[in-house]
Amino acid sequence: MTDAARARELDAADPLAHLRARFLGVDDPSVVAYFDGNSLGRPLRATAQRMDAFVREQWGGRLIRGWTDEWLDWPLVLGDRLGAIALGAAPGQVVVADSTTVLLYKLIRAAVDAQPDRREIVVDTDNFPTDRYVVEGIAAERGRVVRWVETDPVAGITPAQVAEVVGPDTALLVFSHVAYRSAFVADAAEITRLAHDAGALVLWDLSHSVGSVPVSLDAWGADLAVGCSYKYLNGGPGAPAFGYVATRHLDRLRQPVQGWMGRADLFEMGPGYEAAPGVRAVLSGTPPILAMVPLGAGLDLLEEAGIAAVRTKSVLLTQHVVELADAWLAPLGFRVASPRDPERRGSHVTLCHPDARALNARLVDAGVIPDFRAPDGLRIGLSPLSTSFAEVHRGMELVREVASRG
Repeated sequence: MTDAARARELDAADPLAHLRARFLGVDDPSVVAYFDGNSLGRPLRATAQRMDAFVREQWGGRLIRGWTDEWLDWPLVLGDRLGAIALGAAPGQVVVADSTTVLLYKLIRAAVDAQPDRREIVVDTDNFPTDRYVVEGIAAERGRVVRWVETDPVAGITPAQVAEVVGPDTALLVFSHVAYRSAFVADAAEITRLAHDAGALVLWDLSHSVGSVPVSLDAWGADLAVGCSYKYLNGGPGAPAFGYVATRHLDRLRQPVQGWMGRADLFEMGPGYEAAPGVRAVLSGTPPILAMVPLGAGLDLLEEAGIAAVRTKSVLLTQHVVELADAWLAPLGFRVASPRDPERRGSHVTLCHPDARALNARLVDAGVIPDFRAPDGLRIGLSPLSTSFAEVHRGMELVREVASRG
């Protein structure tokens, strides 16, 4: 399982292998292995072409007419495409806009305000920092209480833990579907059911799921969701995020940042604010149109590949890393800090080592680019559409070599 021939066999049998050539930089000799696609995906060749065409033809050619041509509809059009391709969401529930943090604020605040008689917001201690910070800020702002769930960084949030904390005072639960540190995949359907049985709402952060792990928001019965597009969707640095509001909540929830783009008649410019119907009400200011161009290219590729095939390759890639880590790195003081059950593991593997921070810096210098997470984690991120098994093998060899020297 550690022989280079094994990696070549896996690449030869990979039905998605040909898609790697669609990305820029995959043949750059200075990068032996890119293990950080779970933070920032590689750019697509099509993205460079579309950005050039957009600037020259749509922006340069149509100028401000582009807004009424089509740009005003992009947040909803791309939202519906994203919902169909990657989120398991019917049309009219997903909007592309803002950053993940801003959308978290809007939807968490809306959910809390809609339940004034419930005081608690539940969040786990190992959730992504911005989720925790936003929850703490809203709790202080609205006079609510944060109910912390102490989670094992490897095991993640479980239905049993949720059952212990939800009750008549719970307004909202905020969890990540795939944990940013360990890649633990939560049982979203069961956790959502438990929350609903207690009369509470759930918001799922899909930032480490979308584009690598199948998501079924409608089937889960999810209430709200937020996620970014610059990881497995290859939207680029600072790419816009997305927000999901289940149809049944669209007339009930009101996000707090009232801007002209979310108004019923945005060009009336009149007094007072009347929210637009449907998910468009989640919008506030001018949508980041230029930043949506790469997302469109990423969705095209994901649709072509199919999320089921992407997930199959993701499981094989992460399993390959686990096998190499057990054989090569465990004797050097590493331990696998991600679930070993592939059903409960997303598309990255965290390897813990006491000198992880220093090792990360030396690996980057050597051409292997992982991701350090305090206090001792090296995240090996595998983006199925752009990562080959041979790349994984070469990169893990270099991890062993650098760790052996130090």
